[in-house]
Amino acid sequence: MESIPKITSLKIRPLQLNDYSQLAQSFTRAYGGDEFWSYNQIKKLVRIFPEGQIVAVADGKIVGCALAIIVDYDKVKVDHTYANVTGQYTFDTHNPEGDVLYGIEVFVHPDYRGLRLARRMYDYRKELCETLNLKAIMFGGRIPNYHKYARKMRPKEYIHKVSKKEIYDPVLTFQLSNDFHVCKVMTNYLPDDEESRQYACLLQWDNIYYQPPSREFVRQKTTARVGLVQWQMRSYNSVDDVFEQVEFFVDAVSDYKCDFVLFPEYFNAPLMAKYNHLGESQAIRELANFTDEIRERFLGLAISYNINIITGSMPLLRGNDLFNVGFLCRRDGTFETYERIHVTPDETRCWGLSGGNSIQTFETDCAKIGILISYDVEYPELTRLMADQGMQILFVPFLTDTQNGYSRVRICAQARAIENECYVVIAGSVGNLPRVHNMDIQYAQSAVFAPSDFAFPTDGKCAEATPNTEMILVSDVDLDLLNELHTYGSVRNLKNRRDDLYELRLKK
Repeated sequence: MESIPKITSLKIRPLQLNDYSQLAQSFTRAYGGDEFWSYNQIKKLVRIFPEGQIVAVADGKIVGCALAIIVDYDKVKVDHTYANVTGQYTFDTHNPEGDVLYGIEVFVHPDYRGLRLARRMYDYRKELCETLNLKAIMFGGRIPNYHKYARKMRPKEYIHKVSKKEIYDPVLTFQLSNDFHVCKVMTNYLPDDEESRQYACLLQWDNIYYQPPSREFVRQKTTARVGLVQWQMRSYNSVDDVFEQVEFFVDAVSDYKCDFVLFPEYFNAPLMAKYNHLGESQAIRELANFTDEIRERFLGLAISYNINIITGSMPLLRGNDLFNVGFLCRRDGTFETYERIHVTPDETRCWGLSGGNSIQTFETDCAKIGILISYDVEYPELTRLMADQGMQILFVPFLTDTQNGYSRVRICAQARAIENECYVVIAGSVGNLPRVHNMDIQYAQSAVFAPSDFAFPTDGKCAEATPNTEMILVSDVDLDLLNELHTYGSVRNLKNRRDDLYELRLKK
């Protein structure tokens, strides 16, 4: 199997006419020499429905494409052919007043398969469907492995077995896993499709936010989904071993369509075991040598799995000074660094750790977030400064050895959610590392906290993990509820501050 090219940036954006030369090359590579779509056809699609035509761009190269039109549900809910629904490939069937987003093309360059680009383009389509208040996404889906079973079973039985995972079909299996359902089997959909024996499934994804047309404004959803990794400390011999486990968790939470995944503080500490014969301060400086590589690996996973990753934290050397830092690795391939501000007495004594100087919030594709590492959440000034910058979700990677230490982090995190009318997400490590000095035992119960008001859980807990057990935790946070709380909450901690008596400001 050929390796997937390493890429540093990836984005989905609208198709533009000047993309055609690159697009034609990818078409040719994907379809074995056939140009397939002409320049004039692409030009017309861009003119009549520009937001429905998208491309996947990796490091400036177009490596995927999805094309669509809008049609009437009543015209596609019955048997039809690909030629019929596209108006003999003229796209005269496009109706801006229709209620169905009809997919007419999705392809990924063969060299870039395995990066979940098709899933990302389908996610774009789903968001577009919701934004345009369309009833559904529909299209005719091929069943390319059916020719292997055509002598043994009818298409209905084949589809049933694919849905039960008894048979794998590269197209239908993918569509079913992306929440599409089979409405019916159509014949002669693509007359030249011998692999499917000219059959196709009419596939549909329903927009649960759809409202019949009216003069009322249709609100867009404002929910972000967060995934937390409660990490089990165990022996690892190499960075490869660590990332086998990291990728397992990233894959798991991305399957639940999470927007963010949070790892704990010093999750990579097991790599210090090989330096245990050195002094504690020297051992952690050896661990810092892995930080650049770990950041690059996380960036690759963020792009590949279409998820924003908060990497927990790890040591970083700047000259002779040692800092505790982490990275926000966005799914578009960009990253930013955050750093621990306050240092505990033990970290000063054992490691000679220095405190950072950067207090900031970060823009992401679904929320403005803040990140504080462990001990920093016990300082309310930091979160308040971030709240003043518009922070909606605070992420806190932590590592605590005893229940006492954990209680400090947890109680302070919940207080920060109430004080600043935001969500707070905490994730820590569990287990023990008998061969790593100053990292012997860990205790954690990861959780998602909300402000305490009527629109939120009565105890302020959106979700919490089982204590001291390796697991993932997934929770939805409704950002729109925060906006309502700021104005209409039974108490308004931000709005009711007495600025005439006191103030908080950032000196740097």
